[in-house]
Amino acid sequence: MLTVRAPATSANLGSGFDVFGVALSHPADVVRVERADRTTIDVTGAGSEFIPEDPDKNTVGAVAEALDAPAHIKIDKGIRPASGLGSSAASAAAAAVGLNELYDRGKTRKELVPIAAKGEAVVSGDAHDDNVAPAILGGFTIATPEGVTQVDADVPLVACLPEIVVSTRDARKVVPERTSVDQLIETVGNAATLTTGMHRDDPELIGRGMEDSVVTPARAKLIDGYSEVRRAALEAGSTGVTISGAGPGVLAACREDDQSRVASAMLDAFDDAGVEARAYQTRIGEGATIH
Repeated sequence: MLTVRAPATSANLGSGFDVFGVALSHPADVVRVERADRTTIDVTGAGSEFIPEDPDKNTVGAVAEALDAPAHIKIDKGIRPASGLGSSAASAAAAAVGLNELYDRGKTRKELVPIAAKGEAVVSGDAHDDNVAPAILGGFTIATPEGVTQVDADVPLVACLPEIVVSTRDARKVVPERTSVDQLIETVGNAATLTTGMHRDDPELIGRGMEDSVVTPARAKLIDGYSEVRRAALEAGSTGVTISGAGPGVLAACREDDQSRVASAMLDAFDDAGVEARAYQTRIGEGATIH
């Protein structure tokens, strides 16, 4: 039996819709794989009661099929489904890395990204690389049809997860189909600023680059208390706040000394809105690791 830990991730980062992603140092999923004649899946942990164990309906089943690597797969969920923290991507990434090693398929980490994305498609309906790329490669990733670019980065973050469910499919439905030239220019500038910040490990530039006037405002309406939580985080010292992935998770960039204060402020703001939440004081971390 082989054990793989795959991290939670945050996609989009405001200005990088369907392109940017980061791996978080925690939370994480732990997946154990063992050779078998046919694929079977057992799921425990956070939200496991909502995750199907049928290989045809689970992200890891699609990965096992793509790699022609049947296995008994045990998933210990540390990342709640429908959180905006890449729950399904973490399981898919861990399975891809683990089964590739178990069956000696010889795929590189970058070659495993589209394979793990096939697992993601089981949940979201489309194969997107923005969560699975950082889950496999770690750091900050830029996923385009031409491939994935990875940057090692080390920046403190707070990921605040409210007890609200926002499905990926619902979140995609509210994304505007058109934008203006002015908004396009603003988004490109912010995305470039964020990318520079990742190269410099600069929370100020990253925070400024998280600004987004197209997708985030539309999705914010699905998250009770989002505006108040964002305001509270910024007042507590966060350099930038946005929705994590499809939501409802909220991601804040910050300096090391402000991390605890930002986390507390976000929790208090959700509480004032009548929403229970938990906060992870995390940072940009490594990708899937074999233990």
